Amino acid sequence: MRRVILAVLVTTVGLVLLLSFKPHEITASADPPSAVSQNGSGSAGNTDASAGSTKNTGSSATSGDKVVTGDAADTRWGPVQVELVLSGGKVTNIKVLQAPDGNNRDIEINNQALPILKEEALSAQSAQIDTVSGATYTSDGYTQSLQSALDKAGL
Repeated sequence: MRRVILAVLVTTVGLVLLLSFKPHEITASADPPSAVSQNGSGSAGNTDASAGSTKNTGSSATSGDKVVTGDAADTRWGPVQVELVLSGGKVTNIKVLQAPDGNNRDIEINNQALPILKEEALSAQSAQIDTVSGATYTSDGYTQSLQSALDKAGL
């Protein structure tokens, strides 16, 4: 009799815990991070064939600035791609063209991690920056794309 009561009690507790579990959402219904520009598919708005080339024009650069787009780095959750603005041989701005945005959790992570990564990279003037805790894949993709852009710029 004690075994039956114990089995019913354990089953009830397990069922209550199971029903109170809140899984992550699968669809993205929130707005993407402001640093990430999209055309609906999570890819960069600039899709011309010369995306990896060095350009001297751009919305975030003045006439004397040089804009360099890094290669897109594929991560487990999606591609990460950055664009650098160089002025006088120094990185003055970094724009994220692509970042993982497949669900609300990706967007939440990127809203926190991307500004930190940008600040670190501008301060270091290199791709030798710390990984943001909780955003390891995004951080790794960011540094790969950043290094690609720095290599293209000759820095």
